[in-house]
Amino acid sequence: MLINGQALIQLLEQLAPKRYAVENDRIGLQLGTLNKPISTALVALDVTDEVVEEAIAAKAELIIAHHAIIFRPLAKIDTSTPVGKLYEKLIKNDIAVYISHTNLDVAEGGINDWLADQIGIEKSGRTFLEQVYQDDWLKLVVYVPESHVDAVRAALWQAGAGEIGNYSSCSFAVRGEGTFLPGEATNPYVGTSGKLEKAEEIRLETVIPASKHRKIVSAMIRAHPYEEAAYDVFPTLLEGRSYGLGRAGKLEQPAVLGELAERLKTAFDVPVLRVVGALDTPIRKAAVLGGSGAKYVGKAKFAGADVLVTGDIDYHTAHDALAAGMTIIDAGHNIEKVMKQQVADWLADKLLAEKMDTKIVASKLHTEPFQFV
Repeated sequence: MLINGQALIQLLEQLAPKRYAVENDRIGLQLGTLNKPISTALVALDVTDEVVEEAIAAKAELIIAHHAIIFRPLAKIDTSTPVGKLYEKLIKNDIAVYISHTNLDVAEGGINDWLADQIGIEKSGRTFLEQVYQDDWLKLVVYVPESHVDAVRAALWQAGAGEIGNYSSCSFAVRGEGTFLPGEATNPYVGTSGKLEKAEEIRLETVIPASKHRKIVSAMIRAHPYEEAAYDVFPTLLEGRSYGLGRAGKLEQPAVLGELAERLKTAFDVPVLRVVGALDTPIRKAAVLGGSGAKYVGKAKFAGADVLVTGDIDYHTAHDALAAGMTIIDAGHNIEKVMKQQVADWLADKLLAEKMDTKIVASKLHTEPFQFV
C-alpha cells in the first residue's frame, strides 16, 4: 500500500514539527499537492533543475528538501526565467515540493545533531546556541471512577503525559466524592437519568506538554468510561522543555585546530575549508551550526566553545572572531547535505513500521555551487 502525501508529511513532522521553525521561515508545502498517493519521495538539500530531473527519473511524486524554492510572495511566474522554468517542470510532472528547514535544524536528532555527530561532539551534555521554542507545561486534572483509573493513567502516559526530566509515568491521585445529575437524553455509566448521583471518584493529576495537549486529552477521553468526562487543563509557571539552533559540547577526541580541520574535511566530504585562528589552538569544546553562522560566533563563545564549525562566514566576522580570541572552521553551507540520507533512512524506517510500500530515495546529486580551483 502507498502512503498518502499528507500522511507521509505527518510522519516527517514527528521528527521536525513546524512549531520548531524560526519565525517567518519558508517551510511546509511550497508547490503542488500532498493529497495523492506517493510511490516515491526524493530527499534533497536543494531543488535545482538537475534535482528535478533526478526526481522525474525516479518517478517521484514528492521532493522533500531543506532549502526553499519560494522565498517571498510571487508577483508572477514567468516561465522564460530559470526559476519559472523550474516551477513549470515541477507542475507539469506533478511533483510536489515540501520544505523542512529551521524546524529540521532545531529538532533533536535533526541536522545540528547529525553535524555534531560527524564532528565528534559528545551526546551527553550537548546544549544549543539559541532558543527557538519552549514547550510550556500544563496541568491536567481528570475525575475518574476507581475501576478505570489504571486504564486512564496508561492512556495518558502512552500519549506523552507525566514526563518530568528523566522521570516518566508521573501522576498524583486522591479520592473524593463527585455529584452529577444525568439529563433525560443521557445514558450514564453510573446512575439513572433524572436522579442526582453521588459517586466515589479519583482526582487524577499529571503534567502535559502544551504541544501534546490535544493528543493527550483525546486519549484520556477515549479511555474514560463516562459520556462526559470531567477534566480541567491549567497553565503553569513551570519552564517547559526548550529547543534551539546549533549544538555545543565537549569533543570525544580533543585536538588542535589544524588537526580538527583535517578530520572534518573527511567527515564532511569537502575538499577544502576555511579556518580562522592559529592552527595549534587546543580544541576541547566545539559548537556547530548548519548554514550561515556569522551571527552565532558570540553565542558559541558564550557557550564555552573553543571553535565554531559553520558556513558562510564573511571577512569582517572573521576579523571580529580573531579579535575576540574565537576560532572558526567554515566548512561551507553545503555540509547540510547530511540531511539527505538521514531523513531518507528515518522516513524509510517509519514506513516499514507502517507496512507501506512507498520508497524514500536520497538525492545523489552534489548541489554545492562553488568550485575550488
